[in-house]
Amino acid sequence: MAVFTSLVGGVTGYGTGALMPLVLVPIVGPEPVVPIIAISATLTNISRSLAFHGAIDWRRARLVVLAAVPTCILGAWGYTLLSGPGAMLLIGAMLVVAVVLRRVVGRYDFRVHDRGLAVGACGWGFVVGGANGAGVIIISLLMAAGLTGAAVIATDAALSVVIGVVRFVVFGIAGVVTVKVMAVALLIGTATLPGAFLARLIVKRLPIHVHTAMLDAVVMIGGVVMIARAVEKLA
Repeated sequence: MAVFTSLVGGVTGYGTGALMPLVLVPIVGPEPVVPIIAISATLTNISRSLAFHGAIDWRRARLVVLAAVPTCILGAWGYTLLSGPGAMLLIGAMLVVAVVLRRVVGRYDFRVHDRGLAVGACGWGFVVGGANGAGVIIISLLMAAGLTGAAVIATDAALSVVIGVVRFVVFGIAGVVTVKVMAVALLIGTATLPGAFLARLIVKRLPIHVHTAMLDAVVMIGGVVMIARAVEKLA
């Protein structure tokens, strides 16, 4: 699953953080899912940055990082305070919102300048700090800022490396990075390394609209199932 989601993320720019929780929650429970993906995604984004390094827009990457880091710290700290059902509810809701947001954004051709990108990055930082599946937000912002094709994937990967390190530090200080979390995260991160380079080979050949529709369906169903389970446990 890690290899598959890495390939998906390398082609579409998002998907890894949205699909992996569907597999991880039944195995490790909801609480460690965000820390696990935060660590493994850092390795994934390093390989993706190397695969697409020539297309990185460093100016916009720096802008997003500077705007997103403070709010990312707040979001990650807030996540550590959630209970098991609360974490499951947040993850499930984020998956559903991500699909809806992508559909809405795709319908309207909106554009942002540097100031708008920075403001949007502040909001994205808070969301990505405490939830998975937020990749669609930053991808949409980068596209609205004028990036296209491989530049979107490459720039997202480069800035996400820094964000991943920030999340790891916050989770480590909060004591939620256990040996089990590190072991699963490193296993996933190692498995995802080939995906970025395979994605580079097919990024110009895969019919994105068909794949995206399938991805949205899986993510939406998984998110609804998680929300239902969380509500059942809270009731």
